[in-house]
Amino acid sequence: MSVQHPIVTVTGSSGAGTSFVKRAVEAIFARESLNVAIIEGDSFHKYSRVDMRAKVAESKENGGPVLTHFSEYANEFQKLEELFKTYKETGTGQRRYYIHSDEEADEHNARLGTDLVPGEFTPWEDLPEGTDILFYEGLHGMVKRMDHGPEEGKYDVAQHVDLGIGVAPVVNIEWMQKIYRDTSERPYSVGQVRDVIMERMDDYIEYIVPQFHRTHVNFQRIPLVDTSDPFLNPD
Repeated sequence: MSVQHPIVTVTGSSGAGTSFVKRAVEAIFARESLNVAIIEGDSFHKYSRVDMRAKVAESKENGGPVLTHFSEYANEFQKLEELFKTYKETGTGQRRYYIHSDEEADEHNARLGTDLVPGEFTPWEDLPEGTDILFYEGLHGMVKRMDHGPEEGKYDVAQHVDLGIGVAPVVNIEWMQKIYRDTSERPYSVGQVRDVIMERMDDYIEYIVPQFHRTHVNFQRIPLVDTSDPFLNPD
C-alpha cells in the first residue's frame, strides 16, 4: 500500500451491502485515528435525477439499450480516475456530493449556502488538507476499460487502488436488499424495482461483475433466510 496517499475502495452492486462494509472499514480507520477523505460513488454519476430520467426515457424511445447507472455512459469514470491519480501523487483532489434525501439537502445547503434539492449535485470542492487515506464506496471503485474508442474514452480506475474490497452476495440476497431499501427508504414499488433490476442486467454483467477479479479481497454473503423468491410481495 502507498506510504503517503493510499486509496481503499469498497465496490459492489446496488443492494449488495457495500454501506455495511463501509461502516466496518470506517470503524477501523477511527480506531487507528486516521483522517479520511470519503468519496461517494454516486457523486460521479453524470446526470442529476431529473436528467437521468429523461435520458432513460430517451434510450427507451430510441429502441436501443436502456441507459442505467451501472453504465460508463451514465458516469464520469475519467474524472474518478483523475481524482485517484491526483490523490496518489499529491494527496489532493476534488469531490462533490449527490444529494439523496431532504436531510442531506438541508445539511449541504446550510454548509454551502445553496438551494439544492434531492437528486442534484453539490459544487465540486477541494478535498480537506492533510488526509491520511482516500476511501471510496460505490458501484465503480475498480472499473477498467482500455479496449475501445479514442484515448479519452478509455479509463483504468483500478490501477490506482491500493486495497480493493468487493461485496458480492448470492444474487437473490442482493435483489432482496435492494427491493427492501428502495421500497422502504425510497418511493418505489416492488414491481418498479424489479423492472430496474432487469433493465440493468446487461450493464451489471458488463461493468459490475468484472471488477471482482481486480479486487484484492471479496466478501460473498451467504443467505440465512429463504431467498428463493426475492420478488415476493408479502401483501
